[in-house]
Amino acid sequence: MPGIVLVGAQWGDEGKGKITDLIASDFDFVTRFQGGNNAGHTVIHGDKRLALHLIPSGIMYPNITPLIGNGCVIDPRVLIEEMDMLEREGFSTERLLVSGNAHLIMPYHLALDAESERRLGDSEIGTTRRGIGPAYQDKAARSGIRVQDLLDEHIFRLKVKTALIEKNDLLVKVYGADAFDAEAVCDEYLAYAPRIVPHITESSQLLNEALRRQKWVLFEGAQGTLLDIDHGTYPFVTSSSCTAGGAAIGSGVGPTAINKVLGIAKAYITRVGSGPFPTELFDETGVTLGSVGSEFGTTTGRPRRCGWYDAVIVKYAAEVNGLTDLCITKLDVLSGLETIKICVAYEHEGRRYTTVPGSQTAFHHARPVYEEMPGWQTDITGCRDFEELPRAARDYIARIEELAGVSVSLIAVGPERNQTITRGWSIRYQEGGHVEGDRAKGSRVEGRRTEGGRTEGGHVGGRHVEGNL
Repeated sequence: MPGIVLVGAQWGDEGKGKITDLIASDFDFVTRFQGGNNAGHTVIHGDKRLALHLIPSGIMYPNITPLIGNGCVIDPRVLIEEMDMLEREGFSTERLLVSGNAHLIMPYHLALDAESERRLGDSEIGTTRRGIGPAYQDKAARSGIRVQDLLDEHIFRLKVKTALIEKNDLLVKVYGADAFDAEAVCDEYLAYAPRIVPHITESSQLLNEALRRQKWVLFEGAQGTLLDIDHGTYPFVTSSSCTAGGAAIGSGVGPTAINKVLGIAKAYITRVGSGPFPTELFDETGVTLGSVGSEFGTTTGRPRRCGWYDAVIVKYAAEVNGLTDLCITKLDVLSGLETIKICVAYEHEGRRYTTVPGSQTAFHHARPVYEEMPGWQTDITGCRDFEELPRAARDYIARIEELAGVSVSLIAVGPERNQTITRGWSIRYQEGGHVEGDRAKGSRVEGRRTEGGRTEGGHVGGRHVEGNL
């Protein structure tokens, strides 16, 4: 079945928005399968920057059906604002579909998120305070409000009133915050219903039927592997399954529908919010990476913490997600550095780790073990073929491949859509397929099925993509 998952291989902000936009034209559906408006990417159309947080990038293509899956949590106000913004800019949202089983972020979720972080003080998780965690908590506790509840006013009002019995007690008695009026909350959200109801669908049936008809589906993840609720740096994680396995759960298709998993990683690494970060840089190099790479969160505007590329993390992501292909973004940001470091292992209390430690304490206090490679001094933003890159850049990509055990099939050398080098990338898959196309000398890729062929990049409609999901 023709399904491909796109996931972040680090802590998010890897440039998934740009790559989704780059490859989306080959697909019939683009499905967001987890997260909420705690993620974001900036689509640039002409001289305008269009910030999206919920709607998949596929909305930019008239031939694609964009779908927000059941694994997402949705703030209806934010969704409608994005729809209005897109309509003003000339992009129809008529094709947008929303799973009726997705959960709604309610006003009390935002309040609880903010109050919880405030109370934690210096121990805060570093959430975006968008109500994501509390919404997923209610989902797990079976007290959540779903999108489909907007179809029945009686059920909606009953569920909200029941939920607020507990939520108001928590807000008032524990946090000393104001209570919510149930009728006011219901009136506000039911007013959103006329805009959202026409887009509600049974997403699982729709996608499975599309896959049976050999339609191509791109499953688009938000955040990154190390922010996954199960496989990330818990508790400094998001509240949903960001890894490839979450695509099946968050969209209602079986895992056999997925035949490729494309992991996105920066040529260095960043993180927003609290939590361990072994290769974090506090020197001039870290400042340079942040400045040249414009490392500020699309959703929050917070500066991102910057560090050297961590091969241990990406190897872990390759295993957890079953990556078949890897895309390296922002390679151009490293131009001008005399030397470049790659973290190949960690050390903690005399022990060497070549994979992510199972102990939270060991990971938090891990010291990176670096290899140094020569940098390059030339501008690579105009390169469109792998052989056009300077030798040092090709060797760097080769070492990344070797350490990850995954083919680097796409390389972004700038923010524009056409500033991308393709190396054997194809959405097609055949049993017994193999890697073809350019490979840097000395690279070694094992245990992955990919297929030959090239997909040339292009610049469409005067737009390019910056920022990240």
